[in-house]
Amino acid sequence: MSSSRRAFIKTGTLAVAGSTLLSNRIFAGKKPERILGVQLYSVRDDMKKDPSGTLKQVAAIGYKNVEHANYIDRKFYGYTANEFKKLLDDLGLKMPSGHTVMNATHWDEAKKDFTDKWKYTVDDAATVGQHYVISPWLDENLRKDYDGLLRWLDVFNRSGELCKKSGMKFGYHNHNFEFSNKINNKRIYDIILQHTDPRLVAQQLDIGNMYGAGGRAMELNKQYPGRFELMHVKDEIKTAKSGEMEDGYESTVLGKGVLGVEKIVDTASKRGGTTQFIVEQESYQEITPLESIKQDFDTMKSWGY
Repeated sequence: MSSSRRAFIKTGTLAVAGSTLLSNRIFAGKKPERILGVQLYSVRDDMKKDPSGTLKQVAAIGYKNVEHANYIDRKFYGYTANEFKKLLDDLGLKMPSGHTVMNATHWDEAKKDFTDKWKYTVDDAATVGQHYVISPWLDENLRKDYDGLLRWLDVFNRSGELCKKSGMKFGYHNHNFEFSNKINNKRIYDIILQHTDPRLVAQQLDIGNMYGAGGRAMELNKQYPGRFELMHVKDEIKTAKSGEMEDGYESTVLGKGVLGVEKIVDTASKRGGTTQFIVEQESYQEITPLESIKQDFDTMKSWGY
């Protein structure tokens, strides 16, 4: 996760019981379909200049699913929900998930209810065809306040209830601080997993963001089987870049880094409960973003996705 991304997006018992139920349901039934998609932040500059033209190129690569990272003033990349849905439909694309940060402006503590701003976010997500409304950030003040974090995780669960009314699910996407920061001697990510209801709150595991901070996808899949419905599929290489989000690594084309991604995605599919595999690449090592996600697509296809 780069510092530019940071600028861009500016109890336990319940979790164990829920994950056990989810795991049993996954492993006992028919093998779920694996969905391959791409996070459009991977081609953020192209999307900023020419959203429709870029989406056309994404579709030409072979992607059938995309995930947005731009919802501002009730518009996706400058399009209303209905307009963006039509654009996707015309290109044969679907958008099962999208990133919109849920913060204090979306929750009225006095009323114990969401503000219209968040209700509109959920409504527009449903209109455009999302199945998951994912918040990819946690305010810094919540990373130091245990009681405040628990109260906010209750809001996560309530957001899951709100999304459920529209046939969707709320989700959370990790970075690195959930693994490098602790409260009461507990990793923030463990607190999140142990205090959110898996029936209401999905976890989107970003296997690259956490690597430099010590997070390991294989260990998490073993520790929390069935909890990771979505994954940001990345690979990482060492970098000389400095910044809070780099942790000594940056993303690269799948299969060219140190993560062992093929084994991770295979394990996630079989054990982690993952059905949504979303490619994201944020650094490119002298090739274009579009060429990067093409190579990523070809690699995922060679792995059977």
